[in-house]
Amino acid sequence: MNILVIDAQGGGIGKQLVSAIKENIQGAVVTAVGTNSAAASAMLKAGADNAATGENAVVVNSRKADVIVGPIGIVIADALFGEITPIMAKAVAQSSAKRILIPINHCDNIVVGVSDLNIKKLIQDVISELQKNQFQCV
Repeated sequence: MNILVIDAQGGGIGKQLVSAIKENIQGAVVTAVGTNSAAASAMLKAGADNAATGENAVVVNSRKADVIVGPIGIVIADALFGEITPIMAKAVAQSSAKRILIPINHCDNIVVGVSDLNIKKLIQDVISELQKNQFQCV
């Protein structure tokens, strides 16, 4: 399974995601794409198999992924303090990959109806979803 993890800013969420995926999903190939070098570096240090930075890396790797994981802002243009460009958001949204989005209420985007869980619990939920290995639209 080719898993693309996308994160911005310092890559803190991405770092935790990469680490949890590598520990719990046997045979996963994890590509980490940061919107900046700090995010990419943090995810690479956490155990990503590959890492890249920037808009074109998001576009190219979104086409190759089976699953894309990251904060919900990766599908919202100008989210994450402006680090998600419209081209990035479109590439993720139009990818044929399954998207597992973490509902982070941050940067002027609020997801109502979702419990305000801590990031550790949300990452456990991502791992549970990946372990289901059911990536078909219903």
